[in-house]
Formats: sequence, C-alpha cells, structure tokens
Amino acid sequence: MGIRAIVVDTAGTTTDLNFIQDVLFPYSVKALPDFLAQNQHNVLVENCICDTREMALEPNADLARVTEILQLWVNEDRKATPLKTLQGLIWKQGYAHGEFTGHIFPDFIEAIKRYSAQNLRIYSFSSGSVEAQKLLFSHSDGGDLTEMFNGHFDTRTGHKSDKQAYCNILNTISLSPKQVLFVSDVIEELKAAEAAGMMTCQMVRDSHQRTGECYKISSFDELIID
Repeated sequence: MGIRAIVVDTAGTTTDLNFIQDVLFPYSVKALPDFLAQNQHNVLVENCICDTREMALEPNADLARVTEILQLWVNEDRKATPLKTLQGLIWKQGYAHGEFTGHIFPDFIEAIKRYSAQNLRIYSFSSGSVEAQKLLFSHSDGGDLTEMFNGHFDTRTGHKSDKQAYCNILNTISLSPKQVLFVSDVIEELKAAEAAGMMTCQMVRDSHQRTGECYKISSFDELIID
C-alpha cells in the first residue's frame, strides 16, 4: 500500500524547541496586555477572553485578570485553545513587523521539497494554532514553505497524546492508517498515533531525549520514502 502522507510535529521535530521557548513564548507574554486592551472588542479575541474565563472558572474576571491567567498559562505551557489562538494573532504581528523569522531545521526544508516532488501529502500537527503554524512555515528561514503543505491540525482536532486526535486526522484526510506516517519527538504522541494505526517515526535531535520503541531518526535526511 505504501506511505502516501506524512504528518509532522513542529516543536522539536521541524522547529527548534528553543525558538518556541526563547523567542515566541516570551514575545507573546510581553505583548498580551496591550494586544488584549486594543483588540478586546474584536469578535475572535472577545471569544477567547470568554473562553479563558470559563476554563479558569472565573466568569467575572476583568481584562487585567484574564491577562494574568493567560500569561500564567504561557509559563505553564498550557495547551489551552484560547491561549493558542491569541498567541497566533500576536505572532502574526511580530512576523509582519520583522521581529523574527520562523526557525525551521534545514534538513526539513530540503526534505519537504523532496516529499512534495514525490507527490506525498504533507501535514503538520501542533498544539500551536493552525494560524501559528501557517505563520511559522510562511515566514521561515527557508522562505515560504506553505505551498508544499496539504493542511495543518491543532488542538481543535484533539489532544496530541489522545488516540482520537489521530483518528480524526485520518478521517479528515481520507487515508487508511498504514498509508500515513507520523513523525514526532514525543513518545506519548507516537504511542497515540500507533494506537490509531498510523506508522510512526521518532525524531531524536537531542542525545538526552527520551526514546521509545519505534523507528528513530536524527534528521529528515534519514527519512527516505520509496
């Protein structure tokens, strides 16, 4: 049957985790107060504020308190959808103003060109919002890579450690599990994808990284799809 699609994780797999933790997260924490104050009446932002109050069980929280909650969630690396949506909007401004470019490992930049030429479908699955993923890949160190992607998935598809998320991806892309390869650095995510029937491959870029039982690579240069 063969592999017809590759689903890639972002942080730690296609993107240096340090770029997320040392550039994007601090930027969003610093920008949140002014961004919320200036955009609180925007429908999407207003919905995120309401969702934050609901998730925090603080229905009467004022804007300052909502800002505190969101900044705390950033520091805790919470995978909360309203936070991820707001971060995507904030990062959009940062990319547009040239504050930073999206770090992508050079081996993935070359690999996605190779996979695209082979007519393999490429998708990304991240706890970051779809908007944030598109920004990362469209403003990357290697230029705009978005045309080589067939789609992106985020927390609205499901938690990355939950089997159902991968079942949902399979339903969306209309392929059988054995036709799809999931690449991630995180064991729990790989186990969830395996439980859904997908083929898996662990990216091990750090020698101190926890490793699982599945096939391992240290670079996309090693991932050759026949």
